[in-house]
Formats: sequence, C-alpha cells, structure tokens
Amino acid sequence: MRAGSPRLLREINDRAAIEALLRNGPLTRSELEGLIGLSKPATAQLLTRLESADTVVRNGLRGGGRGPRAQLWSVNGALAHIAAVDLTPEAVDVAIADISGAVLTEHKAPMPGKHGVLEAFTSAVGKACGQAGLGPEELLHVVVGCPGAVNPANGELAYAPHLPGWNGFDVPGRLREQLGTSVSVENDVNLVALEEMVAGRATEVSDFVVIWPADLVGAAVVINGVLLHGASGGAGEIDGLVIPDRAVADTGTDRSGGTYGELLSSASICKLARAHGLAARNGHGAVRKALAAGPAGREFLVDLARRIATGVAGVVAVLDPELVLLSGDIAQAGGTTLNDLVAAELRQLVVPRTSVQLALVTGKPVRSGALHSALAFAREQVFGLPAATTAPFRGPVVAGSPR
Repeated sequence: MRAGSPRLLREINDRAAIEALLRNGPLTRSELEGLIGLSKPATAQLLTRLESADTVVRNGLRGGGRGPRAQLWSVNGALAHIAAVDLTPEAVDVAIADISGAVLTEHKAPMPGKHGVLEAFTSAVGKACGQAGLGPEELLHVVVGCPGAVNPANGELAYAPHLPGWNGFDVPGRLREQLGTSVSVENDVNLVALEEMVAGRATEVSDFVVIWPADLVGAAVVINGVLLHGASGGAGEIDGLVIPDRAVADTGTDRSGGTYGELLSSASICKLARAHGLAARNGHGAVRKALAAGPAGREFLVDLARRIATGVAGVVAVLDPELVLLSGDIAQAGGTTLNDLVAAELRQLVVPRTSVQLALVTGKPVRSGALHSALAFAREQVFGLPAATTAPFRGPVVAGSPR
C-alpha cells in the first residue's frame, strides 16, 4: 500500500461509523460492527478512537435478556447546534437541535405586519437559543424557510409580496449580521420537497414536483434528485402564473385569465364555495364543509380541482415528472377525494399520466425540511460527510460561504 493508506482507511471507517450512528441512533458495538463490516477488534479500536476525540459518547445500556447488558454508543450531539426556522407573514417558528438531530427546544412568536420584522425575527431565534442554553452566535448554521425566493446574485427576496418588510436588502447576509452565524434562506415549498425526499413519498423518486395550492401558491421542482432553483432563484414560483378559470360556477372572475394565486386564495375559494351554496370562513374550512356535505359538496370540490389542475398542467407539460405531490392545508383538508379529482382533471389537460398523490409529511413540513437541510450542512462541516449521505439535497446559498 502507498504511504498514508492506513490513516485514510481509518478516516473512511470513522466516517462510516459516524454515519451509521446518525442514521440509526444509539448502537451497541456488535450492531455497529454488523453495519460497517469491521471485525470486533477493529470496531472496538474505532470506538476508542472516536471516544478519545469526543466524537462519540457512551449512551446507556441495552438489555440483553439473560445475558449481560451491552454498552450503547451515540454521536456527541454537543459538538454543534443548528436552528431550523419557518417564517410566515404571521409568525416565526424556531427549533434548536444538536448535530445528532435531537430537538432541544422550540419557540414560536408572532411577526409584526411590516416594521421591525428583523428585530422580531432575531428576538425569536435568540429566545429559542436561550431556552437551549446557547447564544445565537454559538449555532453552527441556521436555515430559514419562507415564501418567495432568494436571488443568488444579491440575496434579495423576490416573489414574496406576503412578507412585507423583507424586500430590498440581502436577506441571508443581514440575518448573518444579526445572529452572528452562518445563515441560509430557502423557499418554504422547496423545504417541503426536501422533507418528502427524506421521509415522505419521494424517497425513491428522482423527478417530482410538490404543489402547495393555498394562499401562498408555490411549487418545488426536483430533477434527478436535485432541487431546481433557477437563474434568479424563482423556479417553482407559480403564484403569478396567469391561467383561465375553468370552474363551472360563476364567481365573477375573468374567465380569460387570472393569476393562479388569486384563483386559489382563501377568499376566492370561499367565494367559489358560496356559489355552490356552502359558507365558510376560510379555504380549508370550505373544503371540509364540502366533504362533510357528501354529494351536495362534490360540485364545489370538482370546480376547485379544475382550478388546481389547470396550474399543475403547465408544470407537468413542461417537466413530465414521475410524481406530483399536493401539500399544504387545502390539500390535506381535501384528502384523497380532492387529490383524486385533481388527478382526473389533470388527465384531461395533459398527455403525461403523472401520478398525483398527497404529500406524506404533515405537521410542520417546512421546519422539518429546514432541520434536515441545516443538519446536512453541519455534518459536512464537522464530520466531512457529504450532504448526500445525510440528506439527498443540494442546499441553498449560504451567506458568507461559497455556493
């Protein structure tokens, strides 16, 4: 062997062990041995080496029935900490986690309408860090998910009229200054796509699209397993796409064309519901009422599906993806009934017979996607693990770092 090979092999084995512990959680020596394919003595030496470097720690014992209990090992989570943030016009939702992926604390705070947004954001992240016993500057990385798209040329947020106060400046750069650490800003639906790749319906899909048919209509496009950002960061920004209104019920819209976002705003969905004899305060409430009404609510759902499918058709006709995933409050409220109606309408508009399914990840998919993105960045920095080994995602632009 050439000089240096034993050291290189140790580094490769160390990374394999760290990756196995990150993927599987605490493991015994014998479990780790089986996963990485080393002998018992070599695995023992590896664990001693990693423990001496403070990379792994002992993490309790696992019962062995009648036999002795086995020592558990895990990655030392205290090596680095990250923050995942879901920023909306109404609130900022923060989670602080260690590099093992364990969430240490969560904090949610309201956002002001326009003025003081940076101060409110910084305060919320600072409070979350304080709850975890950290300062913001001690975070290795922060990923922020929000509507709109950051232009990689200047860091400015575009396609985000619903986020007043966030335009006209380098957003990731300013947040880096405010927090004193590395920050990246990513479109919220793009992060949902990441989460679907990690833990949802797209774990084995290379080409797919996530559609978020709600007030902030958006899409995420993944081609060959890589998230498409576009030249100015605006790939998937379909809110302003002008489409005809194909709903049968007359709601006074211009049939020749309106923006996708206008036709699927909560107010427009409620107006469409009223035209079908259903009253509701918001869009997802209208969808739930229609489902509860049974046959009486079906025509409203068909009309809504026509609007959703018309916008989706343009995306499918150009990209021909393997899968379209519907995500967000409206999609989840409509469930399989609305999903199947959208699929049926789509088949009348385009040649590709693309599968349409509900996104699997619910709850807080934007923040969860931000968490996985931040962890992938941190693990590459600390352990030298390529991002693809911990999250199949090519991340956003990081302020102060090369692309």
